[in-house]
Amino acid sequence: AGHSHREEWLGCCSLRNLKAWVPILSWLPRYNIRWLQMDLLAGITVGMTTVPQALAYAEVAGLPVEYGLYSAFMGGFIYSLLGTSKDVTLGPTAIMSLLCFSVVGGQPHRAVLLSLLCGLIQAVMALLRLGFLLDFISFPVIKGFTCAAAVTIGFGQIKNILGLHGIPSQFFLEVYYTFYRIPEARIGDVILGLLCLILLVLLVFMKATVDPGDSPDSKYTRVSRKLVWTVATMRNALVVVAASLIAFSWDAYGHHVFTLTGETSQGLPPFRPPPTSDTTANGTIGFGEGLAVIPFMGLLESIAIAKAFASQNNYRIDANQELLAIGVTNIMGSFVSAYPVTGSFGRTAVNSQTGVCTPAGGIVTSAIVLLSLAFLMPAFYYIPKASLAAVIICAVAPMVDFHVVAKMWRIRRLDLLPFAVTFLLSFWQVQYGIIGGVATSGVLLLYNVARPQIKVSDHGVLLMELASGLSFPATEHLSCIIHTEALQAASPRSVVLDCHHVSTIDYSVISELKDLLRQFKLREVELVFCRLQEVK
Repeated sequence: AGHSHREEWLGCCSLRNLKAWVPILSWLPRYNIRWLQMDLLAGITVGMTTVPQALAYAEVAGLPVEYGLYSAFMGGFIYSLLGTSKDVTLGPTAIMSLLCFSVVGGQPHRAVLLSLLCGLIQAVMALLRLGFLLDFISFPVIKGFTCAAAVTIGFGQIKNILGLHGIPSQFFLEVYYTFYRIPEARIGDVILGLLCLILLVLLVFMKATVDPGDSPDSKYTRVSRKLVWTVATMRNALVVVAASLIAFSWDAYGHHVFTLTGETSQGLPPFRPPPTSDTTANGTIGFGEGLAVIPFMGLLESIAIAKAFASQNNYRIDANQELLAIGVTNIMGSFVSAYPVTGSFGRTAVNSQTGVCTPAGGIVTSAIVLLSLAFLMPAFYYIPKASLAAVIICAVAPMVDFHVVAKMWRIRRLDLLPFAVTFLLSFWQVQYGIIGGVATSGVLLLYNVARPQIKVSDHGVLLMELASGLSFPATEHLSCIIHTEALQAASPRSVVLDCHHVSTIDYSVISELKDLLRQFKLREVELVFCRLQEVK
């Protein structure tokens, strides 16, 4: 009986572990028709948003537009197997596209190799349970980076609105030459780009004022609001299609007034091993600090989105499992010529608002991307670059959140330092901005550890209360205060050291305290420790 019970227990543990590593096993047995209906609706809606955004983000990454679609379908399949959030959609994003461009310089083979390497790093982090490392990237660093990235990406699309070519990609040179060459702007691109921007902004405001969940008295009104919300949600696809039809009409009559996307590779990408080396005639080129930044930013963006929507919709996610899902997605994506991807906030919001029930909605989205690759690539020839630029500008505009500066000023002004360092350095190189911001946050954190607040009060003897824990960087600071206040006074004083907040201790602390006890004994006063905790 005991042997049978042990086998049953082991079987349950094995099944529980398997479900933890492959979450689809938890929800698939309970799948039903209603879930299928909602997942189909959400998948189609998100797919209509994904296709134009993927094309546009490939431009940000400096790659041919088809690489955006190559990167947009693998995430739906992998995440449905391994993901723990019903809402998250993986694919190209503005930030990852910008980071990719800053590292690979618009070279497709390097972008594919970067996807493989990032995926391997992310998967290894998941297997080693290293998700806690993301906790060291502070909120001011994230905000500084996203604000700078939004400005960089948005301004980088102005040249496409103006129809300019040959503008340098380095931000400050880009700003100079964009303004310098405004007289060379193509009137057709300017007019079409501005019209697309205006239409997109109007649709955004329409969506903000219409909630399909409201229940007005009239059924007609309810249906109308739902229709308006649906049109506003699929605004990117509708605007790009309308702009393409306009461009096709003008082109058919021989008027080449728009800068078009041009020829694209038709058909599905071949499934083949990614390049495993990155060499040129001058020898091997490394990715340098890119591999120290891109995997972490991809994980940070995706997990932050997953946590936000899990909290909103009352469920929990497994952060390490999310690391595994995105890592495997990037590894498998490299076999279909994808560049690094992560969770998309905008598309995840659409997924959630449309009522998705399970990660299976991502399969429908991926199927739409594959159908676009198989049958619609010739039509992409006529997509005006100005319309894609308008889509990108409207997508990144909400990321410019300078209200956070006022909030940090009110709460803790010192947080503005890592924010400012990250924001300013990101205009030089985005990865330098992140590294600089993390380093600044680390210095501030270490300073707080090395200089804990010590409250000194006189009760006949000196009572010293540590406001935080005591570790080896703080021992010199504590020793200096004790010497100044007690041992070097005209008449040496006894000290009671309140150790209520000292939960851990190391050899450096013990050594310093032992030396202090000896010096107190020499001066014939006492050093007493109170409220000591048991250290295990």
